[in-house]
Amino acid sequence: MLRVLAVDDEKPLLEELLYLLRSDPRVRSAEGASDATEALRRVTRALESGPDGADAIDVVFLDIHMAGLTGLDIARLLAGFARPPLIVFVTAHEGFAVQAFDLKAVDYVLKPVRPERLAEAVRRACAQLDRAEEAPVAAGAAGPPAAVAPRRPEVTVADRAPEQIAVELGGVTRFVAIADIAYVEAQGDYARLHTDEGSHLVRIPVSTLEERWAARGFVRIHRRHLVALSRIDELRLDAGTTSVRVGSAELQVSRRHARELRDLLMRQATG
Repeated sequence: MLRVLAVDDEKPLLEELLYLLRSDPRVRSAEGASDATEALRRVTRALESGPDGADAIDVVFLDIHMAGLTGLDIARLLAGFARPPLIVFVTAHEGFAVQAFDLKAVDYVLKPVRPERLAEAVRRACAQLDRAEEAPVAAGAAGPPAAVAPRRPEVTVADRAPEQIAVELGGVTRFVAIADIAYVEAQGDYARLHTDEGSHLVRIPVSTLEERWAARGFVRIHRRHLVALSRIDELRLDAGTTSVRVGSAELQVSRRHARELRDLLMRQATG
């Protein structure tokens, strides 16, 4: 059964699409996203959780014309992952079909969506997933080939985490290079990303970014701050308190993180 994400920035159309998908017995779950930023965040989380994870997504039903990134842009980004979800475009425009199938879309459904046409798209997605699952079994049953070429190690999402993070500003989705982020500031369930050019608010908890970006050299120095180790210019000790200077910002270091931070900076300096 399919786990589906539907993406459309027109709420009534999204709700109608979700209703039809949830009515199909071949669909296990169907969730919605109303913009490109939310869609990319959900898909990234799904890929990180793996095909059997609680957040896994098999198929994305994707509108093309949306504010910020288009559905075609999203599909191109997803194609860069090792195991992207299948794509079904759902659009009022006929003129993008060639581009859609160049991106290996499973189907191209025109609005207004007819239930029987959507059911056919679901059937095609199920069939493609079934073929993908059967292929390794068939290969094993045929016996080993005479000569086996060296196999490249599979690249997982964890191995090749995205180099950028999507941020939204005034209805426009931008991509900020993670390497450009100096530090992150917690603001409730949101996080503010600070770069040399300014800051951007994203709806991701700092604790999530701490886990995702640990391999990139980001360290937690306080419950409010996550810092790129390479962007720390000074470590200051004053009357029992510890702080760091990151560019023009001075950030407090909590006592429980101070020793670990000093050790990391020392290893970096001597390494």
